[in-house]
Amino acid sequence: MTDNRSLSEKLGVEIDPELLALALTHTSWAYENGGPHNERLEFLGDTILGQAITIELFRRFPELDEGELSRRRAGVVSGFALAEVARGIGLGDFIRLGKGEMMTGGSDRESILADTMEAIFGAAYLSAGHEEAEALVLRLVGPLLEDTERFGAALDPKTSLQELVDRLRKGAPVYAVEAEGPDHARRFAATVQIDGVELAKGEGSSKRQAEMAAALEAWKRLRASNA
Repeated sequence: MTDNRSLSEKLGVEIDPELLALALTHTSWAYENGGPHNERLEFLGDTILGQAITIELFRRFPELDEGELSRRRAGVVSGFALAEVARGIGLGDFIRLGKGEMMTGGSDRESILADTMEAIFGAAYLSAGHEEAEALVLRLVGPLLEDTERFGAALDPKTSLQELVDRLRKGAPVYAVEAEGPDHARRFAATVQIDGVELAKGEGSSKRQAEMAAALEAWKRLRASNA
């Protein structure tokens, strides 16, 4: 875990140090060490996130109907999208995790990154008020609003990857998954090949999550290389 002051600088908003520490405290840490965890802040931050993105979409895209607005909102507030934002600011280095979660790669797990990101939005709201919290959301998540293809990929990476390889006239993606660890802490690692070439890897707490993580990474790489 790294000094939280450098994280505050990355966020660009003054968050009370105790609230920030709480936002970074996963349940696994709290169970092992005692004290509160970040789930209440996560609940609050989820609302702040959804409201900020909904208002921004409504303002920025007056030509879009309700269905398209809903689709875009769902994409940018999804776990995949939030985890990508979290990785962009190195959030995993700051999260307080229990020993078990730490040993099984919890600092880069999509669900933990996304939930912690929401908790930070909640902490920003309590520390700096609604306008500052909304501004933080838009600084971090707002850039995703312009990438229309990104939304479908975030919600359904495997389908988006299949559609992309079809457009590029490539072979169908082939997934391979391996599992390791005890039954109560099983971790899955997936690879995806296209035309016999391994394109990406992904991990998760289930076979489905691992395949989706691999598919999203493959989609991003394939799209970038054919832009």
